[in-house]
Amino acid sequence: MIYTCTLNPSIDYIMHVDSFEAGGLNRAGQTFFYPGGKGINVSRVVNRLGVQSRALGFIGGFSGDFISDFLDEEGVQHQFMNTGQKTRVNVKLKSGDETEINGPGPALAEDMQQALLDQVQQLTSEDILVLAGSVPSSLPGDYYEKITTICERNHTKVVLDTSGEALKQILGQTLFLMKPNHHELGDLFNAEINTPEDAALYGKKLVEQGVENVIVSMGGQGAVYVGREEQWYANVPEGTVKNSVGAGDSVVAGFLAAYSEGKSIAEAFRFGVASGSATAFQDDLCQQEDVLQLLEQINVSSIQ
Repeated sequence: MIYTCTLNPSIDYIMHVDSFEAGGLNRAGQTFFYPGGKGINVSRVVNRLGVQSRALGFIGGFSGDFISDFLDEEGVQHQFMNTGQKTRVNVKLKSGDETEINGPGPALAEDMQQALLDQVQQLTSEDILVLAGSVPSSLPGDYYEKITTICERNHTKVVLDTSGEALKQILGQTLFLMKPNHHELGDLFNAEINTPEDAALYGKKLVEQGVENVIVSMGGQGAVYVGREEQWYANVPEGTVKNSVGAGDSVVAGFLAAYSEGKSIAEAFRFGVASGSATAFQDDLCQQEDVLQLLEQINVSSIQ
């Protein structure tokens, strides 16, 4: 089973305003409400690609009910911890440029923190756990490290999609997959990542530190895969980018969905890139038919 963990989910309230005027009355032409959080995005896309997953994390209040109801309607399994506090609401204002206002997360008591660790303790060598997004300020800075230590002991495969200190703390532990973008990879090694060859060079350093598979997303420049023995480059298909939110999460979801169905790593990489591109070309996360249409345009070639 593929599990995802979102420590600080949200409702993403998206407002389209033709011409935003600061300090004045503005009216939105379109509004959308979606459950937010990188792990939740992965679960939603995995489900749309025909593979079961289960979402873990913390929710609460009427906004938490919205998330669980939304996932129920989509057929996404979940086993959230109820904090008794309202899940945050993030406002994304789209008017030419995009402006974001993110709400504060809940204060998570020690018993709540331990309850999630107890859930993770139940996972086995047959499971994959996706840790996605940042660690909220109410949790210890080493919370992801605690989770990965449990998973390493139980031989549970761990996928990591985070940045900053949480990422640096975990480097050196065994990870199944890591998906930094080229900026995050550069920040890790204090380097400029400008080309696929740069991404392959520094991605290899992550492999040397215990990461089995590395996918580096490079926006319009495509994506790079680095493994223990192979390095590949994938182009991105042609299309109009409408939405950057969830594209990286969709890469992870596409890769895991294909991998769990027995496809080769190369094909899983290709499927991941198609999924990420399909989401970027939509207002919401991709559907399976979108991914299959783009798959034909994506070529994977070896990086020497």
